[in-house]
Amino acid sequence: MKKSLYIAVIGCGRLGSILASDLSQQGHEVVVIDRDRSAFARLAIEFSGFSLTGDAAEMNLLQAAKLNKAQVAIAVTGKDNLNILVSQLAKNLFQVPIVLTRILDPNKEEIYQQLGLTTISTTKISAVAFLQTLQQQLEENLS
Repeated sequence: MKKSLYIAVIGCGRLGSILASDLSQQGHEVVVIDRDRSAFARLAIEFSGFSLTGDAAEMNLLQAAKLNKAQVAIAVTGKDNLNILVSQLAKNLFQVPIVLTRILDPNKEEIYQQLGLTTISTTKISAVAFLQTLQQQLEENLS
């Protein structure tokens, strides 16, 4: 049986809610943080974790989320600066072993990687997917 992890997901938008729901359904203990209480309505009905409403940049909220207990933190808010701040706090202050940081502006990705953070540029990933699909469509339709 796979080991259950304690995972903090910061941001409960479209991406964060999918991640939190899927990780919960995989049997992990998940806490999800968002500033907007109504964002939690996006979570799957089967979500068995817990949610905290507030500003993820505030230390007392991160402490309430028991970030010091987390094995994984995933910052996926819609704000790059908030994602980087929370990721740095998770990694350096709370000593979370695995920290993943969503980056919307691919021009910032190198800077964040220099800070020792693992970044995922959803904008870059989307561009690659579009270009690959376009290439496939061109090959299928023009051959």
